[in-house]
Amino acid sequence: MRDRAVAALVRLLFALVGALGPDRAGAIGAAVARRFGPFVKAHRIALANVAAAFPELPPAEHARIVGEAWENLGRTAAEYVHLDRIWDFDLDRPAAGQRIEIAPEVVERFLALREDGKPALFFAAHLANWELPAVAAAKHGLPSAVLYRTPNNAAVAHDIRRLREGIMGRLIAADVAAPIRMMEALDEGLHVGMLIDQRFSRGPRVPFLGRPAYSNPLLARLARRFDCPVHGARAIRLPGGRFRLELTEAVELPRDERGRVDVDAATALLNRIVEGWVREHPGQWLWMHRRWR
Repeated sequence: MRDRAVAALVRLLFALVGALGPDRAGAIGAAVARRFGPFVKAHRIALANVAAAFPELPPAEHARIVGEAWENLGRTAAEYVHLDRIWDFDLDRPAAGQRIEIAPEVVERFLALREDGKPALFFAAHLANWELPAVAAAKHGLPSAVLYRTPNNAAVAHDIRRLREGIMGRLIAADVAAPIRMMEALDEGLHVGMLIDQRFSRGPRVPFLGRPAYSNPLLARLARRFDCPVHGARAIRLPGGRFRLELTEAVELPRDERGRVDVDAATALLNRIVEGWVREHPGQWLWMHRRWR
């Protein structure tokens, strides 16, 4: 009964947020998160994480970064039901959209991946609105699959999956069967993406923002097994409810003496790339989790 009640509340919130439109919903979400975020335990975690990552900055700057991170999280949550409306990029008329901008060389890179008929791997992080790269792939015909975390509430999970399935590619739940499902997708020639910036206690410890952190090696292991290209994808939040989407060139992964991808070294390299993204736009990253436990 409790799960059903929570699911009903979530549906009501989705309906209310949907009625507001993306701009009003984002502004309200940002304001609510900034106002109430400092009263929860995650705020202290975020401040400690920022202070450790930027020891050269004064406490006022740490507080400013965390405040921006709360705003970004609130906006991202409010934008969830508006992703279809936010994505207004047209490959035939790149300058026509009001919300999404993509550089010509990124478009060319995307089209080459779409047309080569080969599988590839994508890594991303909890930056800006991290759902947008998956939306981009599905909207413009890139055969894709994305790893996602399933909510504990089965009814909420069903609603969220239904919402995502309409605007993203194949969804792979992050459970014990996920590696097999991801390998199956790569076998089919799909482009498989996952977020790699959260703690993974069974992975190697690699440097991340100045401290060693347990990190997920799954993407590097898949790259080793399939020897396919690996690209980074990210969204950058811009003023006025806009975003810039970026797609890196294929990352040259470290290899061992036998020529195979070195999983630990590759995991460290991918985390260094994500670290660069975070340092470039620190207020757009999710600082509220215990990445360095």
